[in-house]
Amino acid sequence: MTTTSAETVLAPARTRAATAVATVRRGQGFQHGGWFVAPFLALFVLFVIWPLLRGVWLSLTDANISGEGARFVGLANYREALDDPMMWDALGHSAYFTLLVVPCITVLAFLLAMLAHNIERAKWLWRLCFFAPFLLPSTVAANMWQWLFTQGIGLFNHTLGIDTPWLTDKSYAMPAIVIQTLWWTVGFSFLLYLAALQGIPGHLYEAAKLDGANAWQRMVHITLPMLRNITGLVITLQILASLQLFDQAVVMMDFGPGPELSTRSFVQYTLEQGFTGYRVGYASAISVIFFLIIAVVALARMWLLRTREEGAR
Repeated sequence: MTTTSAETVLAPARTRAATAVATVRRGQGFQHGGWFVAPFLALFVLFVIWPLLRGVWLSLTDANISGEGARFVGLANYREALDDPMMWDALGHSAYFTLLVVPCITVLAFLLAMLAHNIERAKWLWRLCFFAPFLLPSTVAANMWQWLFTQGIGLFNHTLGIDTPWLTDKSYAMPAIVIQTLWWTVGFSFLLYLAALQGIPGHLYEAAKLDGANAWQRMVHITLPMLRNITGLVITLQILASLQLFDQAVVMMDFGPGPELSTRSFVQYTLEQGFTGYRVGYASAISVIFFLIIAVVALARMWLLRTREEGAR
């Protein structure tokens, strides 16, 4: 092809590119892009922003479940919440559950990912087995483990040869929920770790082997540092999810707060106030407090990540 013919072929493409650039510069491209973003923004405002603003407004009133006769009470609901020992007990239960789950699920997910990544045969089967429980609905997983933990007839006690009252003793109720949660949700963190492991360049391990590094040294000096960011993500996601404990605790405890209220979480207490005590305004105030706690955790994670990135530069 001659130079003239090549220019003839490429000229329309260059013209279209120049036109697109000029359109963007004039702002028309952003106007057209706005139509693509508009459906998401509308749904986001309808299902996130509006309920949030509505909840904040209700928290400043004495609204009941009927929604009639609500009066503005200012910060009275917040003052009552901060002086409510039952709210702090429920928050303590959620925090205790989080402290138990997050370290265990982080370590377990990492070990399972290492196993699935390094095993030679039937990799797909191992990955399926580790991830499959996460696909179960929360009520199904909770009902399964409720039967496993049932005293007298449960498979858990029968296999171990014990007779532990997992679901009726406050000393064992929360650990039982933790065990069920680990089995049910570890698959998500396992998948994140597995994807990160597959992204580590293989030549790093080959160079370490040539230098005489054993498997433990390769894991400590290569694998763990390369997984630092994904570990931070897993910990953050698990903290946010664990603080919102509700489904498995309610179902496993037969839709109650557990023995001596030992498993009543913050979310469950909020729902009790709103739909059992009919105090929607007070429940909304508790929800706002919980939202602020979650926001602080998320912002702390962002600050730590930014500080780490700035320190690495």
